[in-house]
Amino acid sequence: MPPPSSGGIALIEMLNILEPMDLKSKGLLTAPALHLQIEAMRRAYLYRARFLGDPDFTDVPVRALTSKARARALSASIGQDRASSSLELGKDIVTAATAPESGETTHYSVIDRDGMAVATTTTLEGGYGSHVVVKGTGFLLNNEMGDFNKKPGDTNATGNIGTAANIIAPGKRMLSSMTPTIVVRNGKVVLLTGSPGGRTIINTVLTIVLGVTEYGLDGRQAVDLPRMHHQWLPDRATLEGTGVDEATIEQLRSMGHDVRSQGRQGDAHSIWIAPDGTAYGVNDTRTPDSKASIPAQPANLTSSAAGR
Repeated sequence: MPPPSSGGIALIEMLNILEPMDLKSKGLLTAPALHLQIEAMRRAYLYRARFLGDPDFTDVPVRALTSKARARALSASIGQDRASSSLELGKDIVTAATAPESGETTHYSVIDRDGMAVATTTTLEGGYGSHVVVKGTGFLLNNEMGDFNKKPGDTNATGNIGTAANIIAPGKRMLSSMTPTIVVRNGKVVLLTGSPGGRTIINTVLTIVLGVTEYGLDGRQAVDLPRMHHQWLPDRATLEGTGVDEATIEQLRSMGHDVRSQGRQGDAHSIWIAPDGTAYGVNDTRTPDSKASIPAQPANLTSSAAGR
């Protein structure tokens, strides 16, 4: 997804940074692999703060941010066994507690019998948005204004961002983190995914995409992976629930990472297309409306779709 969402650029940037690092060889959910993912997240969110906003108002360097050559340089800046400092990486823009972003966002993924795929994310921002219904229409207005950087120049260690690219202005579209994603291999769709969750959205999608593309997991396994989040500032990694063992967490801490546990992250109902062309709907069991661990459900696609 392009600007004014930061989702597509940040996701591609992180995948490009991680591409030469052979995460699979380091193991799934191991400290070395999670360390590299945190460092990729840290850098992508730093450049999100530096450059991303409404392209009608700011020059977003899309090609530079998504180039593989630049990503290789960023990869080389990552130590294999030591955490970077977010404050040091962004010292030119940090001036010194951001309120947590709401998760009132909806994502849906659809594929039809001909293989036409659509991934859509839409948001009201807070619950019921602005609480205003447009007369005669029945739909609510959002309160997305909260996604602007509120105070020019005030970027601090607690997570407030005040960089120029996303400062509020008349007629300007605010930066979002929505990341509706379609993964294609050799011209064939293999995954549709996306999620609500404010700034965590991009990293939720990253986890699922890496699960399928790097580790060879099926859709059910990828959606069920424990999720992690780092957004540059505050300089803190959060790990979901108890999915990562304590020894791994302690190893990350010994590398210098501030790692904390959190509740559920995201709600990524997805579609995974198996190698034989069968499409499976994969529910995310984290949310109250999807508690049961339902096996991935095959869609009724024609055999011609499998051969596209």
